[in-house]
Parts: sequence; C-alpha cells; structure tokens
Amino acid sequence: MPELPEVEVVRRGLAEHVVGRRIEHVEFRGARVVRRHVPGAADLADRVAGADVESARRRGKYLWLVLRAPDGHKQALLMHLGMSGQLLVEPADAPDEKHLHARFTFADDGPELRFVDQRTFGGMSLAELREDGIPETVGHIAPDPLEQAWDEAAVVARMRGRDSAVKRALLDQSLVSGVGNIYADEALWRAAIHGERLASSLTKPALARLLRHARDVMLEALDQGGTSFDALYVNVNGASGYFDRSLDAYGQEGRPCRRCGAPIRREAFMNRSSYSCPRCQPRPRPRPPVRIPR
Repeated sequence: MPELPEVEVVRRGLAEHVVGRRIEHVEFRGARVVRRHVPGAADLADRVAGADVESARRRGKYLWLVLRAPDGHKQALLMHLGMSGQLLVEPADAPDEKHLHARFTFADDGPELRFVDQRTFGGMSLAELREDGIPETVGHIAPDPLEQAWDEAAVVARMRGRDSAVKRALLDQSLVSGVGNIYADEALWRAAIHGERLASSLTKPALARLLRHARDVMLEALDQGGTSFDALYVNVNGASGYFDRSLDAYGQEGRPCRRCGAPIRREAFMNRSSYSCPRCQPRPRPRPPVRIPR
C-alpha cells in the first residue's frame, strides 16, 4: 500500500492539474469503486458533477479533494488508493486503461482525471468536513509528521505508554499516521532500534529520535518521487518514484548493512516482513515468563 510520500506525490499532482477546475461529468465503471459510498455510483456522480475542486489534501495515507458545490456547500471526495490504485491525468483522446474504474471530465475540456486500479482495493466516497478541514470519516487518524498539527512530545508520551513492539506502535495510525512497513523499517534502522523492542522500554529521547528519522526518511523519499517496487505505484503523469535505490533496510535481505557490513535479515512481523541489521539492531532479550504464585 502506498505510504505517506507516495500519497503526497499524488496529492501534489492533483493540486497542479485538477485544483481550480469544475467537474463536468463523472463516469464510474462498476459498483466496487464506490462501495464505500452507500447510496451508490449514480448518487455520487450526481453530487460531484458541477462542483469546483477547491484543494487537494492529505493526512497520512488518506487523500481527498475538497469540492465546493454550486450552493457553496463543501465536502470531501475521499480517494482510497488501496494496494494498486492510480490517479492519472490523461488527454481526453488517450485510450482507456485496462483497469479504468472512474473518469472525471471538466468544464474547461482539458485533461481528464482517471482512477485505475488493477486489484480493485481502492475506491471513492463523499464525506462531510469537520471544522478543522478533516473529513469526518478520517477523524480517527492521527496527524502525520509532516503536518502543522504534529505534536512530537505528545506522540512520544503516548508511545511510551504502549507495552507493545515499537514497530507496531509506529504502524498504529491512531498514534502517528502515514508510516507503513517500508518507512518504519528504514526509521528503525537509522535509529539502530529493533522493531520488537517494547515502546515502553525506550526513553523519550530514543522515541523522539526514531520519529525524527521517520520524518526525515519520508521527506527524502518524497524528494525522489516515492518508492516504487513495481509498475503499480506512479504519479499522476504515470512516472515511478526511485527511492527504492536508497533503501538501507527494507527489501535488502542478505545485502551488507551500509553501517557495519553485517547481512540484513528478514523476519516475519504482523503477517508481513521486517528487515533489520542483526548487529546494529540486536533483538530484545525475551521477557521471563510471569510466575503465578500457587
């Protein structure tokens, strides 16, 4: 699934090519792409048509367009990329993509916005906006490290209260949003912390350092267009990111650690893979079993 840098790259593309335009017509192909919008495809298309795209926004991995209806009412058109969703800006005469699920045409007769999704895990839905501009359905998601609302000290305090693996805490979108498996492994490698260490066992400075590494690695990935391991992640112009060439831990099994030379290891974690250096990131010692007095 795309993480914060990949979603931010797409958001910037939407801000450049879609914001400021009026939606003329929307075509949805099939019901799956609008399954999160309970009234269905026809209702969503009708409510979106005629709206002006006021802005493109993001929190963590969540992306939405702020639409202003002719009567002035504003709503969020949430765009879930899922595992393989692509938002592409294409000329109207460009051939339809094989897995095209939605097409937005605009009043200025300029390029279309198309939603393409090979695995059909993504989709679109409308949501009301809270006073802070966040869609109500995204309200449970915590601010991400690139937001003005980000409060590092508060996140550190909440993480220290978790008696669970620190990587699990990093992936908890109610604590910090936008960090997924790739950038969690990269941040942990930079901080020289094993992901199975208990968050509650780490000092406040260590957790703050880890969060700053997560922020830094995502900013670096953003500068390189995100991380692309296959052709499914692209920006709105169809170009892939190339931060995968700069990864130090994720996907580097067997390759020498750039810091100490030890071969990077891969371990199972939460039904996925974790990558770390056995020398720089030693495993935590197993906790002794709790003895219950008879």
